[in-house]
Amino acid sequence: MNNSGLIIILVILLWLFLANVRIVPQAQAYVIDTLGKYTVTWQAGLHFKIPFVQRISQKVSLKEICCDFKPQPVITKDNVTMMIDSVVFCKVFDPKLYAYGVVQPLMALENLSATTLRSIIGDMELDETLTSREIINQKLLVILDKLTDPWGIKVTTVEIKNIQPPQEIEEV
Repeated sequence: MNNSGLIIILVILLWLFLANVRIVPQAQAYVIDTLGKYTVTWQAGLHFKIPFVQRISQKVSLKEICCDFKPQPVITKDNVTMMIDSVVFCKVFDPKLYAYGVVQPLMALENLSATTLRSIIGDMELDETLTSREIINQKLLVILDKLTDPWGIKVTTVEIKNIQPPQEIEEV
């Protein structure tokens, strides 16, 4: 083999090596598949991916996420419809579960939050909902945190930002 052939092979090997070295940044995790099957989660640091065999299936942020959901119409026990605006703070505690637990985890969290909020408010009367914001926040936090565990999500804080009763009640 001549020198130019050797140089070409060395360049290809160097490119292959450099193309498969990955640095996972702080507060992130990479979920790795080997031949299409989950094998490992890389934490922050330097890693080498096996070319053509392994792939990074998902890059997951481990930072706390603020999910500001649009106002939801809810009906109280005394049949009054009002709009409630909420915000949920959460973080990923298990990147594997987050990647494989549910499709679009943050959208699933939004839907779960809306249905849980409707359930909690449905057991309360209008006056109680207007004066029990802390109780609603706490109930919502406990329920959401428990139900999102299989998705690798830890709900840390839930806040009701705004409770807007119907206009006819506001005017009175």
